Amino acid sequence: MTNPAAALATAKNAGPRVARDRARPGETRAAWILATPFLLLFLLFTVWPVVQSLFMSFTDTRRRDLRTPFAVDFTGFENYARALADPTFRKAAWNTAYFVVVGVPLTLAVALAAAVVLDRGITKLRSFYRLGFYTPVITSIVAVAVVWRFLLQPESGLVNTVLGWFGITGPNWLGDPNWSMPALIMMAVWRNFGTGMIIFLAGLQGVPYMLHEAGAIDGASAWQRFWHISFPMLRPTLLFVSVTTVIGYLQVFEEPFVMTQGGPLDSTLTLSYYTYRQFSFGNFGLAAAVSYMIFLVIAVVTILQFRALRENN
Repeated sequence: MTNPAAALATAKNAGPRVARDRARPGETRAAWILATPFLLLFLLFTVWPVVQSLFMSFTDTRRRDLRTPFAVDFTGFENYARALADPTFRKAAWNTAYFVVVGVPLTLAVALAAAVVLDRGITKLRSFYRLGFYTPVITSIVAVAVVWRFLLQPESGLVNTVLGWFGITGPNWLGDPNWSMPALIMMAVWRNFGTGMIIFLAGLQGVPYMLHEAGAIDGASAWQRFWHISFPMLRPTLLFVSVTTVIGYLQVFEEPFVMTQGGPLDSTLTLSYYTYRQFSFGNFGLAAAVSYMIFLVIAVVTILQFRALRENN
């Protein structure tokens, strides 16, 4: 026998549910109406340029073809092969790999060290140091470039002056092909480690302090507690910071563009700067092909990082 009280409660609950179900088609239409302007802008200014640039990479599009973009000749993978056969492209690829392989570990190490110091070592003026370390990230690259040009001057720069105190003759940082890329890496680490520091600091503050207390009671040193407690729990944070840093460094453009214009002798020419040059020369098809080659490299490296650093390894 049906319970009257239960039936009455079911009927009361069914009324609002039916009303909500009837209102859903109208809500759905309203949602689509509100989303339509964004979708149109997204399709027009994001999806269409991506599709057009992909099409362009398989054509011989040059500056003269901009008025008739669909009248160009389809060349297949000729632009990709042309780029791979260009010694300047290979030089740019090597410079970019050098920048990533050296710059990313240094940036992550400095960011993590700064985060550990701010989390455990510094108690006073902690907010001041956080702001100071993060300020280069939000500072204009032009202002940063002007400062670092003065710092790296061979005769009167602060860097060589400090080296001279120890009897070391500093090189011509931006004028010597052997030292120009290390100089840019040094500036990039200083400018970008603040982002990783903030994220690492958030990850460290999420580690339960009781685990450190238990380790200290068992006689573990500060380094052992960090390596066996904090660092394993930072794995998701390390994955995020490393992926975003690698993606940014594979597309490095601002530092060589502002500081060295790719010189001396193309020693700081990167893939993004090479692409910019091809666009400025009017080789739009070749530039688009190089852009998608950079995209493929970023995708492959990101997949490898996820496989290496994911938690279920």
